[in-house]
Amino acid sequence: MTMTERADPSDDGRSDGAARPGRLAPPEWLALTLRATPGPMPKAAAVRAAIGIGAPLAVGVLVDDTASGALVAIGALGAVFGDTADAYRLRVLNIAVPQLVGAIGLALGSAQFGHGWSAVAMLTVLALVAGMISTIGAVASASGLNLLLMAVIGAGLPMPSPWWRAPVLTLAGAGLVLLMALLAWPARSRIPERDAVADVYDATANLLAAAGTEEWEPARAEVTLTLNHAYDLLLGRRAVAPGRSRGMSRLVALLNAVGPLVEAGTATHAEERSAAEVDVATVREIAAAVRGGTVPVGSADRSGVCAPADRAVAAAIAHARETLSGAYRVPDRVGRPGALPERLAAGARGLLVSAESWRYGLRLTLCIGVAQALVSVVDVPRSYWVPLTVTFVLKPDFGSVFSRALLRALGTAAGLVVAGVILEFVPRGGWEVPVVLVLAAALPILSRRGYGYQTAVITPLILILSDLLGHQGVGLLAPRLVDSLIGCAIVLVVGYALWPESWHTRVGARLATAIEDTARYIECAFDENADQAARARTRRRIYRDLSDVRTEFQRALGEPPPAGARAAAWWPLIVAVERVIDTGTAAAVHTAHGAPPPSPAAAAHIAAELRALAASMRSEEAGVGPGTSPVGSAPSAEVGEPRDVFSDVRREVRSVRSTLDGPSESPEPPNTGNPRKSAGSPGPEAGVDKASTEG
Repeated sequence: MTMTERADPSDDGRSDGAARPGRLAPPEWLALTLRATPGPMPKAAAVRAAIGIGAPLAVGVLVDDTASGALVAIGALGAVFGDTADAYRLRVLNIAVPQLVGAIGLALGSAQFGHGWSAVAMLTVLALVAGMISTIGAVASASGLNLLLMAVIGAGLPMPSPWWRAPVLTLAGAGLVLLMALLAWPARSRIPERDAVADVYDATANLLAAAGTEEWEPARAEVTLTLNHAYDLLLGRRAVAPGRSRGMSRLVALLNAVGPLVEAGTATHAEERSAAEVDVATVREIAAAVRGGTVPVGSADRSGVCAPADRAVAAAIAHARETLSGAYRVPDRVGRPGALPERLAAGARGLLVSAESWRYGLRLTLCIGVAQALVSVVDVPRSYWVPLTVTFVLKPDFGSVFSRALLRALGTAAGLVVAGVILEFVPRGGWEVPVVLVLAAALPILSRRGYGYQTAVITPLILILSDLLGHQGVGLLAPRLVDSLIGCAIVLVVGYALWPESWHTRVGARLATAIEDTARYIECAFDENADQAARARTRRRIYRDLSDVRTEFQRALGEPPPAGARAAAWWPLIVAVERVIDTGTAAAVHTAHGAPPPSPAAAAHIAAELRALAASMRSEEAGVGPGTSPVGSAPSAEVGEPRDVFSDVRREVRSVRSTLDGPSESPEPPNTGNPRKSAGSPGPEAGVDKASTEG
């Protein structure tokens, strides 16, 4: 029996996608899709959105030029979606670049307004370009979305003359939001970066306190999230900073110093106990000092500790304190990024040879081509909403395409009800301004709750703004619903069902990558001649791997059967692989702090066994079935078998093999929803390539 066939029938509907008999409840995958993501209230973003979108419309009403006011508001709307970074330099990048690209798309689209099949050809070509560049990173993804989105709007709605007026007005709206986002830059220049590093230390303190308890898994997941966010923020800022900054290099060094702390915490967890309270308190003091820009007071003497894990924690804390105080000058191993032309050339070469970029580009091209051809053939007045829907929904990097299509349909239906009430009962002109203010303020709040909520508020907002340009009125609300359903259907058939990759998860491949990186980590950790910086980079890649595994698992659970059931079947392997990584880390820490080192042959055998497991998982996901280890399975544990640092690793490797080869009682998959980013938003990568965060 293969992994994809194993499903726990008692898993409350997760395995077969249906609720248990006798319960009036939606299937688990549907409930997961509709569930709102918790998170903090973005009050500042709501104020910026309300002013940025509502103020231009109010000015347009006052000067009796509502069309120009609507165009400025549309530009501000795009900037509101791009305002996702914490660091101010990255805000400039995240807002300015996509809006510049969107202005180009609007100019190209408006030049094809009313040209029929010429517009179809132009949008199809732009879809290929937008789809390919979307695979580069978060900023490129937003730029590709804006390019196609604004081109569709330009080709579907009449724009004021001359041709440059509409792009300039949208850039003015984006500039207004960008200006408001940067108002606090002089007073808070480096505070977002310091807060991100301090959050990592706070999460690490929670991890040390949770060692040996049931809270370990969620605490480690939070450490992974905060680490990824902080590295993306700091290294992304460095990529756009004009020169080397001593303060930023210090923050990066402090972030690097978290690695030994997390490793020591993992070793403590392997001993089934928590870290000492004094160590946890000291890490919290370091977090407070980083956040406040101060130096912590002296800590308790921990030189007399005997356990290897305790010695590792004490040494890691001492290293972090020295880094914070400046007594230890850390070499800047992160380095400077290459020159911009070199990075652009390398990115272009990678883009042209990337199978992923071509695959997504062709999917988007095919869907947009079908949508535009349908709009040209079917006589629906200004039915730009069909390709608009395709553009919004077909974004695999924003979450499950199937779930987004479903949420788009439901959110549009709810939004059209709101839009109908507004267009029917709110008089044109000044009375629409307060309505737009309320909708704009709700947009960043509801966007973080989920894609369906975002669609429900953006639908009436876009309809009000487009009505100021096209004067379509309430009579086209029903056609807009039909157009949205047609767009969702095109995505589900042409962009989802016809592509075999849609029916498979990538959980196994990402797990295999994590195991391969663990094998490299073992080789670095037990090789006296290995570069310790390489060990730190490999460990950081493992953090990223675990984050990718859980993100992909969460995304796949939102798919309908059979994809969701196949994803749920991987959960026991996720748990088992995380234990392998923990025990491998603990073995390295124990050896570095007093345990007898293993022989080079033992380390090489463990690394080879891990790579064999990775190969088996890739074969399993491809439907081939469990692979066989080219080096043979690890020996079974016998009574009286002598223990060494790899004993626990071998036990967990056997557990993974057992789970891979046969059914097991699997723990309930947790709610792995990420409070830092929803499934429908690009998140905090701020355009930084994942590879750049591992340098």
